[in-house]
Amino acid sequence: MTPLMKLSAITLDCPDPLALAAFYQQATGLGLHPKSNAEFASLDRADGLSLGFQRVDDHRAPSWPDPAVPQQLHCCFQVADLDEAEARLRELGAGRPDPQPNEHRWRVLTDPAGHPFCIVEGLAAPG
Repeated sequence: MTPLMKLSAITLDCPDPLALAAFYQQATGLGLHPKSNAEFASLDRADGLSLGFQRVDDHRAPSWPDPAVPQQLHCCFQVADLDEAEARLRELGAGRPDPQPNEHRWRVLTDPAGHPFCIVEGLAAPG
């Protein structure tokens, strides 16, 4: 069956697109699109997938796990080692909310704008 659609972008609302793009750029190694600016920034992968960040002046960060402000969407990233990846991401500004529902299998972290994302062990180590 031929797919009807191909995922081309995931965009997150945030108060500061360039700052959030910098966090994800350091975390993923994706390149910043040259036309990124204070209103909209994006990181691009070679296969065309884009991770975008758009300014929302009254942005309210998700309050996961408290449903007062739902997470609405989250991204998952594979990593070679959960502990090492979590430590590095926290150095970059990620938060670690409680509770951690299955921390031996994955970790729920939050980016600097408060969006939850997961890291999951399973990426082959380089080399």
